[in-house]
Amino acid sequence: MSHDPHRLDRLHPLLAERFSPYTFDPSGLVDDPTLHLLLEAARWSPSAGNSQPWGFLPARPGEPDHMRLLPHLAPSSARWAKDAGLLLVTLTRRHVDDSTVVYSEFADYDLGQAVAHLSFQAQAMGLATHQFRAFDLEALTEELRPNPGWAVVSMLAIGKAADEPPVVRERRTATDLCTAPWPTPPA
Repeated sequence: MSHDPHRLDRLHPLLAERFSPYTFDPSGLVDDPTLHLLLEAARWSPSAGNSQPWGFLPARPGEPDHMRLLPHLAPSSARWAKDAGLLLVTLTRRHVDDSTVVYSEFADYDLGQAVAHLSFQAQAMGLATHQFRAFDLEALTEELRPNPGWAVVSMLAIGKAADEPPVVRERRTATDLCTAPWPTPPA
């Protein structure tokens, strides 16, 4: 379903103009002050009990960690993600150390909020983000070896978009967001 242009103009422009590019400008590197500000935005995100169960691995082109990530990208994401000014691996703390004790049942939700805050900050700075999960999760986890209790969840490509947002952006309606989860009442 297409977006309603009459309602879209009432959204904050940073939300209305956000899109996930499939082409990044390779010269749009993310410098240290910019990276720090993006991480600050994530840091100030709300979380259950202020647990802040998120972590990140930033990797920029030319850095050793970037070279560690690239072989694990799926062909579909490798075509465009490699040119982003920053790849950011997202992790969540799901368990207490190496036990089966759940650290927070809200850990993935909280990570999502942190990524949303970071994405909003990136948009405010003229940067684009593209969240993705098109990579070999098991191989990347083996490569990175996060501490016990931590799990790799997704990646973000961040940088200068080299393509334009699509003219038509397909989105579900607000009504569908509230009705889709529920059975249709009998006639």
